[in-house]
Amino acid sequence: MSMENSAIDKVTAPPAKRRIAAVDVLRGVALIAMAIYHFSWDLEYFGYIEPGTVASGGWKLFARLIAGSFLFLAGFSLVLGNFPEIRSRGYLIRLAKIVAAAAVITIATWFAFPDAFIFFGILHAIAAASVVGLVFLRLPPLLTLVAAAAIFAAPFYLRSPVFDTPALWWVGLSEMPMRSNDYVPLLPWLAPFLAGLAAARIALATGFTNRLASFELNGKVGRWLGFGGRHSLAVYLIHQPLLIALVYLFSLGFPGTKPFERSCVAACIASQPQALCTAFCSCTADKLVSERLFSAFNAGELTNADPRIVTITEQCTMEAQPKE
Repeated sequence: MSMENSAIDKVTAPPAKRRIAAVDVLRGVALIAMAIYHFSWDLEYFGYIEPGTVASGGWKLFARLIAGSFLFLAGFSLVLGNFPEIRSRGYLIRLAKIVAAAAVITIATWFAFPDAFIFFGILHAIAAASVVGLVFLRLPPLLTLVAAAAIFAAPFYLRSPVFDTPALWWVGLSEMPMRSNDYVPLLPWLAPFLAGLAAARIALATGFTNRLASFELNGKVGRWLGFGGRHSLAVYLIHQPLLIALVYLFSLGFPGTKPFERSCVAACIASQPQALCTAFCSCTADKLVSERLFSAFNAGELTNADPRIVTITEQCTMEAQPKE
């Protein structure tokens, strides 16, 4: 081997089996962002915030940035672990873990949310992208970036009824909107993965990964973020069941009322001013909760003729009247 080739190897090869702490920290930050989003989803599901909150506006953008960051880091990590030589055993073990975890998510959500189960979520996308990414491992990074741009744009131009069949929903070119609690199809979400892959190739060629490898975790926050990043799959699988269980337990004593208030106002404004209806419905929800009648009334176990409901209705009607 010539001295020139040895120099190239030093630039292109990642530090020998040494984890890059900075990548783990970034993955840990992404996990925290994901937990914040999922906790907000749980609050909405149990009626503590307005329906549709986390699926619109800034929350929708937040969710997409989180998914994109995970895929970018997955592409970056694929290069760190498998360039210039693919480490077959390590690659296959990692892929098998992701596929198994994705299957667990699909089965669990099938039983929990049969009308919106996760058939192709973030883990499914990472698994599929990890396979496709092998094709791009040794291609020029610029070509990979061009492919990423084309893949990102594909859903805007290539949608077709052909992809409306359920067997092809994972592609991402269907014209029919999918109902799922986490839908991350291959197109356009392969784009951030390839962008991460290309970024890692460039980082290796410029020696930037060596500088990243010298980054040391300082303080408890850095160490905890790094720990979460090193065990991101386990954290992903555990955090949402834990969060939703906590919100559910809280709801047993303090149920959420937002859906009730919304439907109450919608029925009321047919005959009354909206301001009065908003005040009346908010008052009714608060009193039902404070007297531990909300769950029974919301489930239809108590009717408007029940003396306790009649009393609450009369009190809230008086309180909602405009003050002179």
